[in-house]
Amino acid sequence: TSVHAMPAGTALLCTQQERSRGFGAASAFLALAHPSGERPQWTCDRREFFDKSGALALPPGLASRQGGGLDPCAALSISIHLEAGASVEHVFLLGFGADQNQARALAEAATAEPVLQRQGKVDAWWNTLLRATQVKTPDPLFDALVNRWLPYQTVACRLWAKAGFYQAGGATGFRDQLQDALALAWSAPQMLRQQILTCASRQFAQGDVQHWWHAPDGAGVRTHFSDDLLWLPFACLHYLRASGDDAVLEQQLPFLEGAPIPEGAEDAYYVPVIGTEMASLFEHAARTIDRSLAVGAHGLPLMGSGDWNDGMNRVGIAGRGESVWLAWFLCTIVQGFAPLARSRGEVDRAARWEASARGWHAALLGPAWDGKWFRRAFFDDGSALGSAANPEARIDLIAQAWAVLCGNVPLELQRSAMAAVEEHLMDHRAGLIRLLDPPLHAAVPSAGYIQAYPAGIRENGGQYSHAGVWALMAQASMAAREPNDKGGADRVWRSFTWLSPAHRAANPWQGAVYGLEPYVMAGDTYSQAPYTGRGGWSWYTGAAGWMHRAAIESIFGLHIDASSLHCTPCLPSHWPRADIHLRRDSRVMHFILWRGAAAQALEAVAEPGALLLLPGQPLQWSLLSAHSCHVIPWERE
Repeated sequence: TSVHAMPAGTALLCTQQERSRGFGAASAFLALAHPSGERPQWTCDRREFFDKSGALALPPGLASRQGGGLDPCAALSISIHLEAGASVEHVFLLGFGADQNQARALAEAATAEPVLQRQGKVDAWWNTLLRATQVKTPDPLFDALVNRWLPYQTVACRLWAKAGFYQAGGATGFRDQLQDALALAWSAPQMLRQQILTCASRQFAQGDVQHWWHAPDGAGVRTHFSDDLLWLPFACLHYLRASGDDAVLEQQLPFLEGAPIPEGAEDAYYVPVIGTEMASLFEHAARTIDRSLAVGAHGLPLMGSGDWNDGMNRVGIAGRGESVWLAWFLCTIVQGFAPLARSRGEVDRAARWEASARGWHAALLGPAWDGKWFRRAFFDDGSALGSAANPEARIDLIAQAWAVLCGNVPLELQRSAMAAVEEHLMDHRAGLIRLLDPPLHAAVPSAGYIQAYPAGIRENGGQYSHAGVWALMAQASMAAREPNDKGGADRVWRSFTWLSPAHRAANPWQGAVYGLEPYVMAGDTYSQAPYTGRGGWSWYTGAAGWMHRAAIESIFGLHIDASSLHCTPCLPSHWPRADIHLRRDSRVMHFILWRGAAAQALEAVAEPGALLLLPGQPLQWSLLSAHSCHVIPWERE
C-alpha cells in the first residue's frame, strides 16, 4: 500500500503482489480531490480502527501508515466546517490500473477534471446506448423497462460485472454472454461483434468450447454440454442479419489446446493454452455444427451433460440420451448456416448438415411427438422425459416454444403444442409461466441435479424467466400467423406482465409476495406453495436481454436487418397507439403504430411529414433522411 500526492488530490494505492491469478502488479486506488489545497489525513492500515481489546474504535487521527505487512485498507479523513446555510462538496474517486503507473496517471487525470464534466461524459455514453431504441406506449412501466432498465441490466450486470446478488463468480459464460449480446444488435453492434470473437477464441480445435472461463488467465471448465458451442453460429447469423458485416467471418482466431475430459467425468477444470492453429470465424462456427451431428436411437441429437438446462445433467450422461429441444435449435442453425457454407464453396459440408437436419426433423415429427405436445428428451435407456406418461415433468416449455420459433413445423402441431402450454404451464391464478410441470422429485431415471431443487424453484418447475420469454415470443409468432385469433396479442401482453418485474411488483397482491426489485429481471419466480409468486435470483439472468428483444421484436413486431426493416405489430387490444424511435449515428426514425384502417391513418395521427407503412411492408431504412416518420396502421381487435 502507498500514498500518491497529486496537485489536485491525494490517492491511496493498493497493489496486488500475488501473481498466480493473472492480476499481479494491478493497483486500485481511493482518491480525494481537494483543489483548495487542503490535505486530508490518511492511512493504509485497517488496524488503526481497532482499540487494544480488538473492538472497533474511531481514532483521534490517522497515522499515515503505508507499505507492506499491514492489514490493507484505504481511509481518507478531512475536516469540514460549515456556517449556517453554507454547503461544501468533496469528490472521492475509486479506480483501477494495470500497474501503479497507470493507476497514478488515472487518479491525476480524474481529480484534475471537474466532476460534472466527467459525469456528463458518462451520461452521454449511456444515453447514446439507451436511446438507440426508445418506445412510448400507454403503459409507463413497459416504457421504463424497455427504454432504460433492460438494456442497462444486460450491459452493466451481465456483460461487464458478470455478477449479481445471487452469483458473484465473475466468469464469462460461453452461451450466456453471447445471448446477452444479441440484444445489442441495433444499439451496440460492435459489442455483439466483439463478444462473438471473444467466445470463438475459447473454442478447442475439436469444436467444443469452455462452458465458462475467468479472465485474464482463461481458467475454465470443459464440459459435455451440447448447446454451448452452438450459440456461436446462432449469434453469427443474428449479427450478420443485423449488420451485413460479412467480413467478420474471415477474422482469424486461434483454438485452445488442453487435455480431454477424463473417461467417465462430466467436466475438466484447468487453464488451457492458446494453440498455434488458426482458422476463420466461419470455420470456428462450422466446427460446432460438425461436432453436433451424432444422433441416438430415435434419430435426435445427443444431449450430453446438459442442453441449455444444466440441471438435466443425467439424461444423457452415458452418451446415448437425446434432446428434443436441441434438435429444434440445430434445425434453426443449419437453416441459416448451410447457405453460408455453400456460398463459400463448402458444398459437401452443407449437404451433410442438411441431411442431418432432415433426419432431426423426421424424428421431431415422429418419436418426439407425444400426441398433444412435444417430448423434452430421451434418457440413455430410451425412456421419455416430458411425456404425458410421466408422473413428473410431463410437459416442458422450451420444447413447445422452439417448435414454433423454429418455424418448420406443421401449423396444427404448433397449435396443439401451444394449447398444451396454455393448459398445463400457464398458471392464471398466480400469473406464472412454469418451465415444466409437475416438478421433478423422485423420477426414475433421474434427470439430474434439477431434482435436488425444491419443487417450483428455478428450473424445477418455477417460472424460469429466460424460457418464459421464449414462450412469449412463440405466442407472438403464432399470433402473426393466425389472423383470426383475436386474442393472440392479448395473451402475449399477459405473458409480458407475468414476466415483468415492474408489473408484478405493482400488482396489489403479487407485489406483496414477489419481494424483489421492480426494475430488473429476476431469474425465476417460484411457482409452488408456500412460496408461490416469490422472486429469486434477480439481476444476474440472461432473461434481461431476451425480454428487451421480445418487447421490440415480438410486441412491437419490429425486425431490423442491415439496411431494411419491417413491422408486424402484436400490441395489446387496449393500446390505441404506440411510438418507437430508432437512432443510429445522425439518423432518427420515428414509427407510429396506430390502431385503425390504413385509409384513415395519416389523417388520424396528424404528424407532419409522416408516410404510410403497411404491416409487413419492407422499408429501406438506410436510405432514409436524417429525420423520418412513418405511420403503421393495424386493425386487429
